[in-house]
Amino acid sequence: MERTRGIAEAVSAVRRGELIVLPTDTVYGVAGDAFTPAAVTALLDAKGRGREMPPPVLVGSVRAATALVDDLGTYGQDLIDEFWPGALTLVCRANPNLMWNLGETKGTVAVRMPMHELAVELLKETGPLAVSSANLSGQPAARSAAEAEKMLGDAVSVYLDAGESGYSDPSTIIDLTGSVPRLLRAGAVSENKLRAVVGVLMTEEDEPGEVTATPDGPSPIGLDKSLLRKGKTSPALDWPPEYAPGTAEPADVPADTGATSETGAASDTGAASDAKPSLSKDAQPPLGKEGDAQPSLGKEGDEKPAPVEDEAPSVAADEPSPAENGAVSAGPEDGDSVAGGGETQPKKA
Repeated sequence: MERTRGIAEAVSAVRRGELIVLPTDTVYGVAGDAFTPAAVTALLDAKGRGREMPPPVLVGSVRAATALVDDLGTYGQDLIDEFWPGALTLVCRANPNLMWNLGETKGTVAVRMPMHELAVELLKETGPLAVSSANLSGQPAARSAAEAEKMLGDAVSVYLDAGESGYSDPSTIIDLTGSVPRLLRAGAVSENKLRAVVGVLMTEEDEPGEVTATPDGPSPIGLDKSLLRKGKTSPALDWPPEYAPGTAEPADVPADTGATSETGAASDTGAASDAKPSLSKDAQPPLGKEGDAQPSLGKEGDEKPAPVEDEAPSVAADEPSPAENGAVSAGPEDGDSVAGGGETQPKKA
């Protein structure tokens, strides 16, 4: 009865745009409706964080998670199958059709389904919640409702108490917005377990190198040598088509044979049969009198035309510039993930 009443009060508070504290499979989290901008702002204010550190989103089902993201990438579904519900947060491209405002996400969303019966039951009633660790920014994450209340106080309307959490590690955060998964934060799910699923995993030691200059201008991206050995490209930036690995650089002249430039001159790559006859001195037709230096092509008395060069000028193609790429927002320091942990009956705050 007490559990049912506590969940009902928490659901009502969320629908009013207020904050709650709930237990998860890792540490306690402070939460608000993900689709209520005022609630998200209140959450960030309560923690003392800015909009540049948007909170992740907890969901009560895989179906709810897939509705929030635009693309799970190559490994997203495999990671969900292996670690959800659990202590793994996935950063994906957000569904652009959603009307929400989590902060400066740069088009991404960090999403997770916790392995906690009370939390999942609540999430199925409220829908997706913006959740971050229940603590002041820079302080250790709360492992009990009492610790959370000590730091957050009256900023939270309802505290759901399920006893002390079994783990102090937050969730592991992995970025799936690029071609190679990148570890943004180590946590409850180890790197070895992640590599068993995705194979190649970028870490801080594998960050791409700086953009270096080349004779033709700056290269579009600096690649880490270890990634080149594996035949992979960096997920941080997308390759422009002109610089895609294995493709030649664009030529300096148009590739179409026989094409005519904007000035009307034939391209130097055109076929011989299509070339215009030269009117240079070496190929002049015998139209004038003997001894004339140059034939007249107009009426008598008209000014002679200027001689034409032997070769038609070629027009250099504009060198393509690398496409501008969007950066991926780093996962926030939410403390809402760690595998396992037993449950106890919640007590209404």
